[in-house]
Amino acid sequence: MHFQPALLIMKSFTNNNGTFYNGDCISGAVTHIPDNSIDLIITDPPYGINGDKLQKHYNRNEEFVIEGYVEIPQTEYADFSLKWITQAERVLKPGGSIYIVSGYTNLIDILNALRQTDLKEINHIIWKYNFGVFTRQKYISSHYHILFYEKPGGRRTFNLESRFGLVEKTEEGRSHNNADREDVWIINREYKPGQIKNKNELPMKLLTKMIQYSSNEGDLVGDFFLGGFSTAKVAIGLNRRVIGFEISEAMYDAKIIEMEKIIPGQLISNLRSPSIKEIKNLGQSWTEEDYVKLTKRFTSLNANGKNKKQIIAELGEEFGRGHWAIEKALKKSDIKFVKKSKAGKLTDFLEK
Repeated sequence: MHFQPALLIMKSFTNNNGTFYNGDCISGAVTHIPDNSIDLIITDPPYGINGDKLQKHYNRNEEFVIEGYVEIPQTEYADFSLKWITQAERVLKPGGSIYIVSGYTNLIDILNALRQTDLKEINHIIWKYNFGVFTRQKYISSHYHILFYEKPGGRRTFNLESRFGLVEKTEEGRSHNNADREDVWIINREYKPGQIKNKNELPMKLLTKMIQYSSNEGDLVGDFFLGGFSTAKVAIGLNRRVIGFEISEAMYDAKIIEMEKIIPGQLISNLRSPSIKEIKNLGQSWTEEDYVKLTKRFTSLNANGKNKKQIIAELGEEFGRGHWAIEKALKKSDIKFVKKSKAGKLTDFLEK
């Protein structure tokens, strides 16, 4: 993984699942990837922190780590980031998404590069993992940044209920869907004792989450820094196609053998099946007649002594709307909820 002059002849491997190149991603993308052709990019660029010496940072045994990891000098990092991100923007389809995993040391260079493109920020996600670098005189770093951006001009794929249905609740009544979509993700790293691996590999759970939300089966997923080919393995396992680059010949040669063994869709049977309830009028505009009916029904249900939660649930069933759609319509209609006090008197208040 390194910014260097292009090889005159780039080694490649292609099958029905994708195409993988052994070479520089910047010049490689120019040569091999057409404009507006990739649905989703997930990539973990080198961090510019002497990644070729990570064992000194993490005090870990690297017996099974493949040699040949190529780092980017900090003096080149800003220029390097702008060049590969510019190519990523070019090859993304309008409406396509990109997730960039980054440490904090050179995060500013990646953010500055993104700001020089037309890519639009959707979320700045924090990935909290299960161990950090031991320190004595400062707080321990135990997170990475995931920058989630889109290319304007098309409808972005975001599969809202791909993992949890909107109606699914915890025992405490909290929405599973909302919790899964919060912008802090607690996902442990994977330990692979005795397995050949790259210096830094993203866990399957992390990759699965991004691929489920931001792509569909048959979509083309790109990775400019294949590393241990983790993104490619998960994407193909979820029945997506893949294209990507890896500069290290040693890593490429070791992992391309494994790619031939990946069966398209082999991970789908392991996915959780969300409980999805069809909402008939989801996304439909309210008419004046709807607001009149809503007011009458709310008043009737409120008079029967039901609490607000019960009322909204019943109105949702009757009007074919979600919880927040009902809440918003009630506020717009300036409908007051009448609550009985302990003394038996009626107290009016407007729910904010």
